[in-house]
Amino acid sequence: MDLTSLTAVSPLDGRYAAKLAPLRPIMSELGYMQRRVQVELAWFIALSDAGFDEFKPLSGEARAYLAELLRDFSEADGAAIKAIEKTTNHDVKAVEYWIKDKFEGRPELQAAAEFVHFACTSEDINNTSHALQLKAGRDTVLLPQLDAVVAKLRELAHAYAAVPMLSRTHGQTASPTTVGKELANVVVRLASARDRIAQVKLLAKMNGAVGNYNAHLSAWPDFDWEAFSRRVVEAPAAGEPGSNAAKPGLGLTFQPYSIQIEPHDYMAELFDAVARANTILIDLARDVWGYISVGYFKQKTKAGEIGSSTMPHKVNPIDFENAEGNLGLANAVLRHLSEKLPISRWQRDLTDSTVLRNMGVALGYAVLAYQSLMTGLSKLELNEAALAADLDASWEVLAEPIQTVMRRFGVPGAYEKLKDVTRGQAVTREALHGLIRGLDIPQPEKDRLLALTPSGYIGKAADLARRV
Repeated sequence: MDLTSLTAVSPLDGRYAAKLAPLRPIMSELGYMQRRVQVELAWFIALSDAGFDEFKPLSGEARAYLAELLRDFSEADGAAIKAIEKTTNHDVKAVEYWIKDKFEGRPELQAAAEFVHFACTSEDINNTSHALQLKAGRDTVLLPQLDAVVAKLRELAHAYAAVPMLSRTHGQTASPTTVGKELANVVVRLASARDRIAQVKLLAKMNGAVGNYNAHLSAWPDFDWEAFSRRVVEAPAAGEPGSNAAKPGLGLTFQPYSIQIEPHDYMAELFDAVARANTILIDLARDVWGYISVGYFKQKTKAGEIGSSTMPHKVNPIDFENAEGNLGLANAVLRHLSEKLPISRWQRDLTDSTVLRNMGVALGYAVLAYQSLMTGLSKLELNEAALAADLDASWEVLAEPIQTVMRRFGVPGAYEKLKDVTRGQAVTREALHGLIRGLDIPQPEKDRLLALTPSGYIGKAADLARRV
């Protein structure tokens, strides 16, 4: 059976394949291979510039050819590496052999072929490649899509800044707010979570089999291998600001202490940060779903779409439901990654390797959810009539300002008096006005309370929403 959108086991590569096209070149096996090639070549070029008599600096022609190898890396190249792996049964060694094969017919490179993967353990290549994948996945796909959600929420917060809405604390009627202020709350939370994702430093180590530069120092005992490794890891990658195309680095943050593997603590930090942002969005998806169900929002319809196979009137909030489901899946994988990856038996076990291959699954479900949220938010239409009707039927919410003004002027038992006439009872405008007129407070204050309506009792909500 051929792999198609219908036969794929994972919906990320089946039903939703087109939606995740930007992530696939980065987080796929092919993307992983390409970054392994990138690391091997960056290390190889750096060795040529280290000042060793045995490995003179590469010519400009050789450097250009190596840059071309990386730039033009294709599915055919990936397939060639997989073919080599069938013999080696070792994926990193297959990359090394593929690079050496590419040196054939080029005497300068062939003469230096043994410096490919020189003094490296497989994890020197793998950990840096994973960090490069996460850097590209985070910076070019995940964050831009999360930023789009933040921007859309900010737009709606401003548009609906002054539209009053009944709050429902514990599911019960409560002090009014505005639609824009409730969305602004999410914008502030999400922007903070987004910054935490962006601020995580992506670490990489290049220090040999158990992190001590054993093999490196056996070859050149007097060379400062730690400083050299730091330069390779931290120098800007080709195309980044300040980079030198002839001397590419990796553009990551150097990890000086490790066992055979980079400890993965930064990965746990990153995945936890993404999960926190996703949790905020689950909260949003559920709230909007609820507001749709009570009629605060309508949804724009699309010609030809069907909400129910038997009930033609329905316009279901499927985008928010899909988002909630996919955010839950993303967080389940992200949390397993963050809990498992920092744990390794002694100097190395292989449990991280298979788990790390699912980084793209975690990010894929998150990105898919962000897209669903964007679709859903773009379909929302505010039902101001429903909002106004809800407020007009909830005069009991004015018990709060009335008793607060009473307390200002020293009326004894203010809270208790309002509680007796409002708690659990249907409260009318007329009943409240009768109570206000009988209060022993200055007349201007009575007039102010008499002019107050549920829709006008919104405090600074509109200003706070516009300010976000």
